[in-house]
Amino acid sequence: MKLTIYGGRRLFGDLKVEGAKNAALPLLAATLLTDDDVFLQNIPDVGDVRTMIQILEHLGKRVEPAHPRDSYLIRTVEPPPSSAPEYLVRKLRASFCLFGPLVARTGKAQISLPGGCPIGVRPVDLHLKGLRALGAQIESLGNLFHAQAERLHPAEIYLDFPSVGATEQIMMTAALIPGRTVISNAAQDPEVHDLARLLIKMGAGIMIEPGRLIIEGAPHLQGTSHRVIPDRIAAGTFLIAGAIAGGDVTVHCQPLHLEALMSKLDELGFEIQEHVESIRIISEGPGSYGGGRVEARPYPGFATDLQPQMMALLALARGTSTIKETVWESRFSQAAELAQMGARIRVDGATATIEGVERLRGTVVRGSDTRAGAALVLAGLAAEGVTTVIDSEGHIARGYADLAGALNGLGADIILEEASEEKEVVASGRE
Repeated sequence: MKLTIYGGRRLFGDLKVEGAKNAALPLLAATLLTDDDVFLQNIPDVGDVRTMIQILEHLGKRVEPAHPRDSYLIRTVEPPPSSAPEYLVRKLRASFCLFGPLVARTGKAQISLPGGCPIGVRPVDLHLKGLRALGAQIESLGNLFHAQAERLHPAEIYLDFPSVGATEQIMMTAALIPGRTVISNAAQDPEVHDLARLLIKMGAGIMIEPGRLIIEGAPHLQGTSHRVIPDRIAAGTFLIAGAIAGGDVTVHCQPLHLEALMSKLDELGFEIQEHVESIRIISEGPGSYGGGRVEARPYPGFATDLQPQMMALLALARGTSTIKETVWESRFSQAAELAQMGARIRVDGATATIEGVERLRGTVVRGSDTRAGAALVLAGLAAEGVTTVIDSEGHIARGYADLAGALNGLGADIILEEASEEKEVVASGRE
């Protein structure tokens, strides 16, 4: 895929973000915990979700599109096997969260080390620690993990790091184990709480406390219906787009999920208006705002998935800015590409120092992961001339249903070309 961005257009208008990809994926995985029908609404049409649906259909589910749009009815057509197809698992980091539900349902499971964006080492040790504490016997052979459990049992588990994936893995598995499981130092992201709400509807008891989750498991879980929360990362991306391009943009979302971003944008000098279900940003564009310090941390800290977009914004700020990444050690791939556009960025380990410049210039750059690709598109909005973002692996579409179309709807000028024989233009804001 290739995105061609004609820079210099300010953005105006409002948009509603899709459902959260990072919430939808574990919600879909949780449907393995029951044979009953589960109806999910506001599922985003992104690449990662399509991959998860494919995996579920290999695991005995039929996933039917339903009304209203972006809804699915997940039905059981046969008992789940104990293994997921390796070629699909390797496409998707979130596929590893199927491991625990498969063990809970079948007493054994086999899964390969997952794939996803190349943003650093993604250990699964906390997942394995949690499942072992619940009674699973796990062995690894190369990139394959095998688990067996004659009888799972509740446990008290402390996570050395508040891993979202490990928290979700343990919570789903414990939901099908009668008794009380406690996860201390659990992740408290909105997506984790959304999964908890689904599991409660399915019959589990879950209590959310500061720093920990208490799960009262049940011997059987039932079907239910659930609506996915709005995507806070997509919402943040569009707010940063309004900031860097200049203009007046309103994003319909859940503001409580974006407090760290709003605080930082306010600190930089943007006008931010928070409403019950929307956020408005008013910006004069490049050079109208100051620099600052950003530290990507687990929620409720500044989201690591918004750090690359913030780097693009700070490249055009007045003065010097710093970004520290504490979640992933290889999440500065966008820095070298932004430098090709004229940004002045120095990376030293987990810290990037950005000297603001007056302007960026359009050129050809490459997006190596979902959020880095989005950051380069945002930089192109404010750059002089034409920016071409090469996304040969389709990373951007894994996390955004239609990034180009949404930005064009606000007044951007972006042409999206699919990597097909005819290279047909599928989205354009040009007149």
